[in-house]
Amino acid sequence: MKKLIVITLTLFTLVSFKPDKPAYRLLDAEGKQVKYEKMLDALQEADVVFFGEQHDNPIAHWLQLEITKDLYVRKDGKIILGAEMFEADNQLILNEYMEGKITASSFEKEARLWPNYKTDYKPLVQFAKDSGLYFVATNVPRRYASVVYKQGLDTLQYFSAEARAYMAPLPIAYDSTVSCYADMMTEMKAQGHSNANLPKSQALKDATMAYQISLNKPDDQLFIHYNGSYHSDNKESIIWHLNRYKPGLKIVTITTLLQKDIDTLSVENQHLADFIVLVPEDMTRTN
Repeated sequence: MKKLIVITLTLFTLVSFKPDKPAYRLLDAEGKQVKYEKMLDALQEADVVFFGEQHDNPIAHWLQLEITKDLYVRKDGKIILGAEMFEADNQLILNEYMEGKITASSFEKEARLWPNYKTDYKPLVQFAKDSGLYFVATNVPRRYASVVYKQGLDTLQYFSAEARAYMAPLPIAYDSTVSCYADMMTEMKAQGHSNANLPKSQALKDATMAYQISLNKPDDQLFIHYNGSYHSDNKESIIWHLNRYKPGLKIVTITTLLQKDIDTLSVENQHLADFIVLVPEDMTRTN
């Protein structure tokens, strides 16, 4: 009788209390759950790690910082950081801040920082500063991407040598059949409008980020790059250009995805990256 009561109480407890809701699932490319430490093992062996984020997702930003801290320890400090969120012509200001030559307030006032910098990217910058790491502003200045969007890639040749120093070398390689660019055009057409220069402006960003990585990647250090998922999913975009500038690199990718149900990865989301951070679609946004 006593045994029956214990079993009954146990079943009542299991039914009465729902299991904790996970904030995310960590999956491999095929959607199988993977342990965090196993992912770190793979990241540690890479030459370049791309962390593709949803820009307003707090889980992605938290994991970026945690992964960076852990790889810093595993690699004995031999890591270098870079991000889409900082533009190449702000490298001097970023360097001055990282080296303690200017204050945080001066840096934040003069650099063109994203609106969610303080919540989402400042912790990474602060960790790099405290750890003596180099942080590369990899993206092209947005004014040049805007020019390409309006007038096309050919117009870049008319800018000064000083301006072109903030871009990938001209001419920018562009292939409209690469899926990331072709899909962009298809999506625009489906919405009833299209501008053939939009994927070209994205290609300028991708090429510049790839070129900056290739320039700043020491042979004995791991480069960790933070960018929107679009820029590294399917190992296209930045990676397509990086393979042209510096072939043979071992590249490992992470992407962030939102789904209503995070217990099973949808078929269309498989193989977007080597590792997938699957987050509930109703997760709180950060901006």
